[in-house]
Amino acid sequence: MLDCDMRYLQVSDRWCADYSVDCAQVLGRSHYELFPDVPEHWKEMHQRALKGETLRAEEDRWERGDGSVKWVQWEIRPWMTPSGVVGGILIFAEDITHRKLLEQTNLDIGQRLITSQEQERVRISRELHDDIGQRLSLLATELEQLQQDRSLHVQVAGRLVELQKQTSELVTDVQSLSHELHSSKLEYLGMVVAMRSFCKEFGEHHRMQINFHSHDVPGSMPPDISLCLFRVLQEALHNSAKHSRAKHVEVRLWGTSGEVNLTVRDSGVGFEDAAAKKSRGLGLISMQERLKLVKGQFSIESQPSRGTTIHAQVPWPGNEILRMTG
Repeated sequence: MLDCDMRYLQVSDRWCADYSVDCAQVLGRSHYELFPDVPEHWKEMHQRALKGETLRAEEDRWERGDGSVKWVQWEIRPWMTPSGVVGGILIFAEDITHRKLLEQTNLDIGQRLITSQEQERVRISRELHDDIGQRLSLLATELEQLQQDRSLHVQVAGRLVELQKQTSELVTDVQSLSHELHSSKLEYLGMVVAMRSFCKEFGEHHRMQINFHSHDVPGSMPPDISLCLFRVLQEALHNSAKHSRAKHVEVRLWGTSGEVNLTVRDSGVGFEDAAAKKSRGLGLISMQERLKLVKGQFSIESQPSRGTTIHAQVPWPGNEILRMTG
């Protein structure tokens, strides 16, 4: 509790413990004398509170004069004298540095896990494409050549035709899986092209109509954001194909000067929001964790028989906008 000149009138035992000060040595002293490294924006908040405002922050970074960093959750509000004028301010502050360090540790672990997962995806993708896919292609070619042998029995020749067809389909499926595990288009052609191509291939494979639209997408995106949104799209479409029984999906990707958004909306069977949140399937968890690493947000809306909408939003401070529509 401070007066209008920011001098201490009262402090709590918890506050004294947090900042390692003696209550008797604090009362009457200026807040700025005790903490000369108070950020300028905090001083502005103090002045606004002295004019009658109540302000708060869930978390705020405080770079101390000794080079250390503190994280503080605070609320500032004016207190009134019996005559009804502002007598000073009350500051409720909690040191949340330990909690922020734990959160950062969890984020670091999550980032390492996802990085390891992506590296494994690349390895498996290359093995499918360069080894298994090539061997299957060779097998399909040999089966096709065998069909040309006129000495084969009619039934054997017919069986070879069927086997060759199945092998060719298997080659296509392996190639599709390889591209899904690691999209070279995402790496070399960018997010918009990769997403449009994936929607087309996925729709053809699952016999779904997927309409992809994009506009105002940033011209250059950090790889982690592009990959995150691409994986969210993949997971959302897989969920639609597996659970919603939808035959029509609308995908929209757009940007503003401050963020990039992705919406995947299907016309399937839908579900109760409460049931989805309770089940916490791995697909939803995966999308949420990926977005958390790029400071993004995730939401899902659904109702029985009215389809499902998944929305991902990622902050993007860049101002360069590339007008790409499709």
